[in-house]
Amino acid sequence: MQDFLIFLDDLDSFLYYPVLIVVLTLAGLYFSFRSKFAQVRLLFEAVKIISEHPGKKNSISSFGALMVSTASRVGTGNIIGVSTAICLGGPGAVFWMWVLAVLGGASALAESTLAQVFKHRHARTGGSYGGPAYYIEGVIHSRAVAVIFSIFLIATYAFGFNALASYNLQSTFSVYSFYNPDLTPLIIGTVIALITCWCLFGGSWRIVRVTMFLVPIMGIVYVLMSIIVIIMKIDMLPHVLNMIFSDAFNFRAIGSGIAGSCLVYGIKRGLYSNEAGVGSAPNAAAYAETSHPVKQGLIQMLSVYIDTILICSATAFMCLMSGTPITHEAAGAQYVQESVRAVLGEIGPVFITVIMVLFAFTTLLGNLFYVDNALIYVNKKRVPGNKFMNFFRVLCSLVILIGAILPMSTAWAVADITMAGMTLINIPCIMAGGSIVFKALSDYEKQRRSGANPEFHASSIGLDPEKLDYWK
Repeated sequence: MQDFLIFLDDLDSFLYYPVLIVVLTLAGLYFSFRSKFAQVRLLFEAVKIISEHPGKKNSISSFGALMVSTASRVGTGNIIGVSTAICLGGPGAVFWMWVLAVLGGASALAESTLAQVFKHRHARTGGSYGGPAYYIEGVIHSRAVAVIFSIFLIATYAFGFNALASYNLQSTFSVYSFYNPDLTPLIIGTVIALITCWCLFGGSWRIVRVTMFLVPIMGIVYVLMSIIVIIMKIDMLPHVLNMIFSDAFNFRAIGSGIAGSCLVYGIKRGLYSNEAGVGSAPNAAAYAETSHPVKQGLIQMLSVYIDTILICSATAFMCLMSGTPITHEAAGAQYVQESVRAVLGEIGPVFITVIMVLFAFTTLLGNLFYVDNALIYVNKKRVPGNKFMNFFRVLCSLVILIGAILPMSTAWAVADITMAGMTLINIPCIMAGGSIVFKALSDYEKQRRSGANPEFHASSIGLDPEKLDYWK
């Protein structure tokens, strides 16, 4: 078992340096320059689109799709992931998270635009569905590659990410006197598994309703609390900014041990948190009812910023401005809770625990929304039978229970590796479909400049309408 854990750690390190650092950087730069940095230029445009209502009754709005994808993005990684990155990589990891978010915003725009272009119409409801598997098949014409991607997605979201979210949630209780390492994780895992199972058996619409209600509330409360902490310790701000930037550009330290540097940890935890280019959010984006694919691409770009620039930064500044010592041993919930305790007193750890419960819950629901979509694709675009889905939902709930009692290093390594597998398939495929994205973006901006509310016609960007199931 020890040899196996060492193998997982070595594989994890190799996948992120050099492989994913190179792939993510090239993709981010490619989409940024070719789109003329649309992730910056069209930021306010994305904010305007949020309030648009779907044209059809019972359709999922752009806002609804944003909340589902944000539910998966905004989770335990925004707290535990940031803490781990700072403690193990250094304060400079925060800067590299920001860089990844800006570059990743362009990749997020591309993948969700493609998800809209290649989405399918639901025969019974008239609504839409789709995701990376559908645009992979549409762009490179390979169902085999799309199936392999879907299998990685199922492994990542049903098992890797959900086990990790469960572990992160139970770890926040370790600061309390009642915590028994042999019993408490099992109890917490059981409770969260049962609640998640109940939501899963209610179907995807229940997931959408729950996440639309919880995500804005928890995000606002968490950011407000971070602002309170920052105001209380505002004299520390110049010192903290100096820490972040000096460590981020300490290339001598990075070069001496790059696998454990702030650069790699910033990219690892930034990717885990915002998932830009991973191929997760397009599953939600394809369900949105919108008049033009680029609208949903812009919405999902905004989700990356909400996750990293807003919520991850809130965690980072709360921790660093508290003055709590940064140590390897404190990596995880402990560093965050001790940081907030130093400023707010005993209410601090309780606040973090409550937020972690909400973050973990919405992450679990958002993740399994994606898994349902992948299962349908693998099953030749048909919904699997009730017996199989019931069995699978119970299995997913058991994974949540098991995740609560896993060792920290194992939980992180498994999630990192399966996510890397998704990314290494998705990024080349969206780059292959880049010309479609850029033509759609140009068409969208042209219509906007004329004062029209953009409407998509496949022929206007050189695609055969008869080959696009939803838009024909």
